[in-house]
Amino acid sequence: MKSFRFRLTAIILTLIGISVIAAGLTMGQIFKESHIKALEENMAREINLLRSTFEFHSTSSEPAADYTAYYTEKARELAGLINSRITFINKDGTVIGDSEMDIGKMDNHALRDEIRLAEEKGSGSAIRYSDTLKQNMLYVAEPVSTDSGFDGFIRVSMSLQAIDEGMQRAWIAMIIGLLLLFLAASLVSYRVAGNLTSPLEHITKVANRISKLDYDARVELKRNDEVGQLAAAINGMADSLQMQMKTIRDNEDLLQRVMSNMTGGILMIDAQGKIALVNRETERMLGISSSRVTGRAYHELKQHYGLTKLVEHSIQNRERMHEEVSVFNPGERLILLDGVPMQDEASYRGMLFLLQDVTAIRRLENMRSEFVANVSHELKTPIAAVKGFAETLLGGGVKDEETARSFLQIIYDESERLNRLISDILDLSKIESKRSPLECEPVHLSSFFDMINGTLAKVAEKKHISLQVEVPEELFIEADEDKLRQIFLNLISNGVNYTHEGGIVKLKVKELSQDSEPEKVVFTVSDTGIGIPKKDLPRIFERFYRVDKGRSRSSGGTGLGLSIVKHLVELHHGSVTVDSELGLGTTFTVELPLLQQVEEQQE
Repeated sequence: MKSFRFRLTAIILTLIGISVIAAGLTMGQIFKESHIKALEENMAREINLLRSTFEFHSTSSEPAADYTAYYTEKARELAGLINSRITFINKDGTVIGDSEMDIGKMDNHALRDEIRLAEEKGSGSAIRYSDTLKQNMLYVAEPVSTDSGFDGFIRVSMSLQAIDEGMQRAWIAMIIGLLLLFLAASLVSYRVAGNLTSPLEHITKVANRISKLDYDARVELKRNDEVGQLAAAINGMADSLQMQMKTIRDNEDLLQRVMSNMTGGILMIDAQGKIALVNRETERMLGISSSRVTGRAYHELKQHYGLTKLVEHSIQNRERMHEEVSVFNPGERLILLDGVPMQDEASYRGMLFLLQDVTAIRRLENMRSEFVANVSHELKTPIAAVKGFAETLLGGGVKDEETARSFLQIIYDESERLNRLISDILDLSKIESKRSPLECEPVHLSSFFDMINGTLAKVAEKKHISLQVEVPEELFIEADEDKLRQIFLNLISNGVNYTHEGGIVKLKVKELSQDSEPEKVVFTVSDTGIGIPKKDLPRIFERFYRVDKGRSRSSGGTGLGLSIVKHLVELHHGSVTVDSELGLGTTFTVELPLLQQVEEQQE
């Protein structure tokens, strides 16, 4: 590759060419200016000679036709003698005589450069293109005022064609000489440049390969001069870069893995208030893209107004911060924001913010508080009833045996309710703490639901409620039978409790098979009961949530049944949904996998 050699040769030739051209231009300009200056001086002398020898006529006492004819005739005579164009001009700029043009066709000359300079300085000259003669002309004018009554200007003009032709001949000679010089200099320069640039071209190729991250490239050049030292330095630099880049890549890879897998968000703002770093967790929390916000002002996070204001306050004060703020993406999230200034004694580098999504933590704290409050309330009711009726009996206030017996029955019922509540709380606690693992085995669903029906048959008969079951005889499912029983006892007993006398509670089971998904079993428990209002549907799986609190307590419900159902279904890797129409009935749909996955079971 000889481009460098050609460039060096071109540079040498360019310098020679520029020098010759500059010298030629300078000499040509000096020649032209000196020749024009000599012409101006000669023309000025001619005007002075005319001023002292010419017989001027008055332009104010004679008719215009007379003196214009006179001056035109004299201008032509004088032009023939001095081989120049002569023009007589009045003080007001009116042309009264010209050796080459009809003065009637000539405009006022008061604003011509040479006339204006002559009036201001006593002598004026100008060079411009003549539309009449189609060539550049030199104009020289001087003011003339005589006793005979003439007050105006005499202008002499001469063609610069001769000067231009001379310059053209000079340029042609200079160009020819330059071309010959170029030819000679090209041969010499190319040979000199070749000796200088050949090793440099090789070094340049290697340097270009290194700049394109090819750190295996090396200069194969054995010389003891400065070029050889340069080659050795390039090779040493490549070795050093290769080692440093490996270290940098390893560190970057490690840092990227750390940043990407952090459970907390990182937001770094530099000293100019621009976003310098955003990790994957921050992108998820704030719903932003690192590629779109990096390098832009932190105000780009304006959709999170509260967060932006906290960041702005921390940046302005360059102080540590520890605050919680709500963001919406799209739902509400509670973010714990910790900020620390990145600075040392010498400089301030910006602010580093750590973002922690504490939404789940705060929700659990609220749920724990609500749970404690609800448990306290639910325990207080039966305990108060037991205590009140027991105190009445102990105080001897009940003499009637039948009344005493009814009081004892109430005490027994309330203690049973209290026992169920404690049992449900313990079950729910075990499920949520994952201390109740699945013990899966094949369950024959037809036999299983015959047993469920037998358990609830008497309760349904008391209310004249029809229990209907549609289960394929041959269908088996892999599940924890005890937990499966708890799920459907809760759902079917709820249907019986909230259905009016003479109603229907129906259980339907079917197998669902799809090509792209594992096989599932769908259980549908529907009733013709009181139904659930639309506004309560999203919350019915919450602990202690009741649609009709009075009805629930009178039926002996603890308010934990559906919450236990939801947790047990999810423990089986299934899902439960509800659909209801107020006054028409409710349908619960449970989907469970036909087979439990071994990996999931181990979890």
